[in-house]
Order: sequence, then C-alpha cells, then structure tokens
Amino acid sequence: MTEVKNSAGAVRRTAMKLALVAVGMFGFGYLLVPLYDLACQALGINGKTGRVEAVATTVDATRTITIEFTGHATTGLPWEFRPMTKRIDVHPGEMVLVKYYVRNTTDQRLIGQAVPSVAPNRAAPYFKKIECFCFTRQELKPGESREMPVQFTLLPDVAPDVTTITLAYSFFNVDKVSAQKYGGDSAPDAAHDARTHGAAGGNS
Repeated sequence: MTEVKNSAGAVRRTAMKLALVAVGMFGFGYLLVPLYDLACQALGINGKTGRVEAVATTVDATRTITIEFTGHATTGLPWEFRPMTKRIDVHPGEMVLVKYYVRNTTDQRLIGQAVPSVAPNRAAPYFKKIECFCFTRQELKPGESREMPVQFTLLPDVAPDVTTITLAYSFFNVDKVSAQKYGGDSAPDAAHDARTHGAAGGNS
C-alpha cells in the first residue's frame, strides 16, 4: 500500500512540474514578440530605429529656418554633382526630403564617397540625417546618372538665433590610383565613416 501511495505522489509531482513547464513556455512565447521588437529597436534592426526617429520630434511651427544645399565633386572624381534643391525653409522637428543629382562623366566605372558638413558648427549636433547617400559608397558605371535622397530633421532645441544652415557635400574618389589619374586625391580616411564624420563640427 505504501508503494502505491508513493507512486501516486510521484505521478502528481511530475504532472505538476510538466504543467509549470507548459505555463512557462506559453508565457515565454507570449513575451517573445515584444522582446524581439525591443531588441530590434535597440539595435536598429529592420529599420525600426528610423521609424522611431521619424516620429520622435515635435514640429515647432513658430520657427522657420532656411536650409541651403551645396555640393561638389573633388578633382580626383570627374562627376557632375549638385543639389536638385538649393534652398528650402523648414520648421524644427519637420521631416524633410531633398535630392542630389550625380553623373559619371567618364568612360570608366568609378566609386565615390560623399563627406557631409554642416555650418554653422554649433547647429551640426541638431541636424539629424535619417537617410543619406553619404552613408554608403556610390558606384557609377560610365555615363550613369542618378538622383540620391537625403532625409533629415532639425531637432527643435536648435539655438533660437540660428536662422540659416548650410548642408554641404564633398564627393571623393575612393580609389587612390584612379584619383591620381584624374589629377586629384582619394577620399580621406574620415570619409570611410561618413555616417559620423562631420567636417564642420560632428554632424550626424
């Protein structure tokens, strides 16, 4: 009789453990999606960081700031390169999309890297690019042209006396031999990390 009771108790304990495991697995499965979303948001996977940045700021409609756009290809990169919009008025916190035009004027395949700068320097930390052709190298076939987007926003806490900001790009040939062939220099080392490079004060 004692053995039967012990056996029944063991069965109940095993059943209880299995039930707890099942509940735990259900809870983990329920939390898996939000945990994954949090991980993606923290690591910038699947574009979630970009979407958060796109809605994180409040538009200050009481202020207007003029943004001027310039750009040039350096001597070692014989490309036609220019902003398609030269000037625009924006509100701090507003999402803005503009484009630059580039064309390879040679009969050779060339790879360029754009290096951005923002003036005045003190406005650079508040100029946030969401999308930019400067984040990656650009490869153009002979005679190829393209329009390249830049999406950005100005943080609302930019200094009140800043009324005009200039976003400028310098396009460099990433190949030293090719750049010298065209009489210029190749991209500086800083150009290979254009996402964080700020020639005029650490713009993002």
